[in-house]
Amino acid sequence: MNPGLFGQDAALPAVVVLWVVFLAAAGLFTVRARYLVRLLRLGGSEHRRGDLGRRLALVVTEVLGHRRLLREPFGLAHLAIFWGFVVYASAFGFTLLKGLVPSLPYPMPEEIAPVALALDVFGVVVLAAVVVAAVRRYVLRPSRLKQSRDAGIILTIIGSLMVTSLASRAADPASALALAMWWGHVLLVLAFLAYLPYSKHLHLLAAPFSVFLTDLGPRGRLRPAGALGDGALNAREFTWRELLNPFACAECGRCDRVCPSHLSGTALSPQKIVHHLKEHLLEAGPILLRGIPQDGHHRDLVGGIVSPDELWACTTCYACMDRCPVMNEHIPLIVRMRRHLVAHGDVDPRLQDALTALSRYGNAFGQSPKMRAHWTQGLEVRVKDIRREPAEYLWFVGDYASYDPAAREATRAVARLMHRAGVDFGILYDAEVNSGNDVRRVGEEGLFESLAEKNLAALARCRFEAIVTTDPHSYNTLTHEYPDLGGRWPVLHYTELFERLLQGERLRPVHPLGRRVTYHDPCYLGRYNGIYEPPRRVLSALGTHLVEMPRTRANSYCCGAGGGRVWMTEPPGLRERPAESRVREAAALDGVGTLVVACPKELAMFRDAVKTAGLEGRLAVRDLAELVEEAVGLEVSRVA
Repeated sequence: MNPGLFGQDAALPAVVVLWVVFLAAAGLFTVRARYLVRLLRLGGSEHRRGDLGRRLALVVTEVLGHRRLLREPFGLAHLAIFWGFVVYASAFGFTLLKGLVPSLPYPMPEEIAPVALALDVFGVVVLAAVVVAAVRRYVLRPSRLKQSRDAGIILTIIGSLMVTSLASRAADPASALALAMWWGHVLLVLAFLAYLPYSKHLHLLAAPFSVFLTDLGPRGRLRPAGALGDGALNAREFTWRELLNPFACAECGRCDRVCPSHLSGTALSPQKIVHHLKEHLLEAGPILLRGIPQDGHHRDLVGGIVSPDELWACTTCYACMDRCPVMNEHIPLIVRMRRHLVAHGDVDPRLQDALTALSRYGNAFGQSPKMRAHWTQGLEVRVKDIRREPAEYLWFVGDYASYDPAAREATRAVARLMHRAGVDFGILYDAEVNSGNDVRRVGEEGLFESLAEKNLAALARCRFEAIVTTDPHSYNTLTHEYPDLGGRWPVLHYTELFERLLQGERLRPVHPLGRRVTYHDPCYLGRYNGIYEPPRRVLSALGTHLVEMPRTRANSYCCGAGGGRVWMTEPPGLRERPAESRVREAAALDGVGTLVVACPKELAMFRDAVKTAGLEGRLAVRDLAELVEEAVGLEVSRVA
């Protein structure tokens, strides 16, 4: 580098100018970074430091490897920009240090031939990726890609960095052009450093921490509510990790693109939920840091920035969290804000009725507990009362499988099949109450604990080796949340049990079905708990030809019932219910006339959607147990 700012005779040495600019940029960066850390410290404590190996592995795969982003066509361009940034930042660190302290005994990175070649190659690749990103953003303009000034500034800076870097090495090292390009490159980098913590691209710094500090517990476990304030919900009632979400958010919209409620036209946008928290933090943070009482100096978070309609529209399907490239945690934020609404009585009337019924009767149908086992009447097989005699399996039947008319016949089919296979099972009869999975997710933590305690007390009095469940929601909370309350038993979903029974030839198909079917992965069975193969293996054993829908397995589209939505009125702005979209997707498959489900709620949701979508006669919705019963030749009289 030429020792003068513009040449040998310049009055002001380059090193002095470089120090001034560097200190100014570093100062702006440090001031903002310290302030943001103070905002995070407003949140409550949360332990996220265990299992260092897994956390580092996630950083490698999700940050360095862009695993989630590479699912998409433009993921490779983003990976190229990222690694170009890493390579150039590393090289620039050495360049800057050499510029600040010219006496250091090492050459500039561009003076080392292999390094210079790598910089040139990466420079061209990154420049091409920037062009691709700009074309996508400003020419193709995907409808769900948020347009922002920040994005344009960052693309311009990155592109300019590549141009100045490439030009400085291409020009004669002694020329004014090379010097101008070198200084242009340095000043752009330092300007970017100062700008970064003030822009949406703060996620470049926060995302690695978000990934490293992700919750390593089961996906299906919500943390307890903790202490709730008496007044408006504010940053102090979130944890520091929850407050990190908005700083890590890249505002890429990938969560919105898979959210069934957002795609159906409701007010919910998972991305905006995270952004709303950032609005609150930046608006209320200075007041909270100064300890000023909340007396109207800022808007309330819930009701002022976030509307109740946004929060109640969520189905807690986990699609947003599964797709987020920085591993933000949207659902805990939504549930925490729902808890505030419940505590203040701001609840959908139908949901309030359901919660009241759950509190009084232990089920959302408002039915007497004595009616819970009514489905067993007229059944051709005996169902043990496990409270009075032991069994290998305690069958936790669940509300919908017990009470809903659309699901009861499938429940009887499960009972007949287990009896045919010689499975020793029993049920709790009227001692069973709702598992509480969806109760917890609508924000009624106290009711969840009450229901769980009743079930745990009943289970503790019974003798069994494992639990089998019909409802994926019950499976989830029994598996992941009851252990926190002292209830630890092996838990199977009935599709897993049927797979074992078929593999062990305790159930033998005698009438191969030979039909084309499609299968819907329930959110709480698939995305939450990774149970994808057992139901598919059962369908294969029955002789069906499975045709997968475009959105399948981890990308399965929610039916719309989860998160307590099944108990609520339709949200404002709804264009088409998620269940209707899903049955249209199934009906569009060539030669498929049967949609197979493995959740009692889905039977009700999809059968109703078939009617409202005008698909009666074209698509039948069947529970997996009904197909197994047909294949093994159990011809029985149907009980209404």
